[in-house]
Amino acid sequence: MTAAVTSRSSADLIRAEEPVLAHNYHPLPVVVARAEGTWVEDVEGRRYLDMLAGYSALNFGHRHPRLIETAHRQLDRLTLTSRAFHNDKLAEFAERLAALTGLDMVLPMNTGAEAVESGIKVARKWAYEVKGVPADRATIVVAADNFHGRTTTIVSFSTDETARAGFGPFTPGFRIVPYNDLAALEAAVDETTAAVLIEPIQGEAGVVIPDDGYLTGVRELTRRTGCLFIADEIQSGLGRTGRTLAVEHEDVVPDMLLLGKALGGGIVPVSAVVARRDVLGVLRPGEHGSTFGGNPLAAAVGTAVVGLLETGEFQHRAAELGVVLRGGLAALLGKGVAGFRARGLWAGVDIEPAIGSGREISRRLMDEGVLVKDTHGSTIRLAPPLTITPQELESALGALERVLAA
Repeated sequence: MTAAVTSRSSADLIRAEEPVLAHNYHPLPVVVARAEGTWVEDVEGRRYLDMLAGYSALNFGHRHPRLIETAHRQLDRLTLTSRAFHNDKLAEFAERLAALTGLDMVLPMNTGAEAVESGIKVARKWAYEVKGVPADRATIVVAADNFHGRTTTIVSFSTDETARAGFGPFTPGFRIVPYNDLAALEAAVDETTAAVLIEPIQGEAGVVIPDDGYLTGVRELTRRTGCLFIADEIQSGLGRTGRTLAVEHEDVVPDMLLLGKALGGGIVPVSAVVARRDVLGVLRPGEHGSTFGGNPLAAAVGTAVVGLLETGEFQHRAAELGVVLRGGLAALLGKGVAGFRARGLWAGVDIEPAIGSGREISRRLMDEGVLVKDTHGSTIRLAPPLTITPQELESALGALERVLAA
């Protein structure tokens, strides 16, 4: 990277945003101007190690050469047709994504929230047409402390009051049960249940990993009771946990997968609903759509992302470096770290509250040249690009140790 050229400082740019941007985010005071691999650079040329990776949207690092080359090549040919016409990139994207996930059909969308909304619609349609649930009575069971997006329908089944307050009335048809509680889940499922929708690992909640056997239990319960198992792998999927999908840690195959973030390679928004043929097959022309969903640029980049995952290299790196991450965090227990949960290159780290809030720790790490983000209270999350080196990872852990000691 070379130093960014701008006539406005970071402070100037942050002040300029205040009157013209909606205040729906509270970012750290760093203004990123350039990036390469695991590093970003602000407008003054200060470099930071990215330990957040766009909430897993940058699993392959910033500007991965193969993905950038694919995007450039496609930009020179065709970017958008809408789904009013076919394009020459979409079939391969769907074929290879279905093969990668072990499922049959793909519904291409753009953002993660769109994938979740689409999954909800498909599950309800399936419940009425296939399961025989009476019209307008379908229910979907979800887990407390979930994070599936911020649309009106999705916040209707959130338990985070910050996401809900002031946005009612809420969409009916959802039942909320505690996460990681199979007995509560079974009690909530009945003849109206279209689907159980869960994150195999709850990201926003602080990288909460369920007990061994929970995902297997969800799979068995949904199969026995005749409803769908929908796994939201928008953050946990595509290499992050050391497997292609987090459900693979229990050899579980859901009926429907929701994918996003890393599927766009950090270049364009790409998401998808991937499901069995009899599930996605309930959709007919005109019942659902997206002008940009499946556009040629997105399909080309998405196919290149699938190509990176087909080698297994990134899953292996996440598993191997996950050992380094867990070891480094374990060494900090009792030295400012109260606890942590980690799988692959993904960790939720609980800082002793007396040392600082998650926001304060994130700010101090920023001053050390490391970018992370808090979740709730004194918890921070670590999710570096899967391209990070062992030395870079150890450097980030060293910075955390210094911040805690200070």
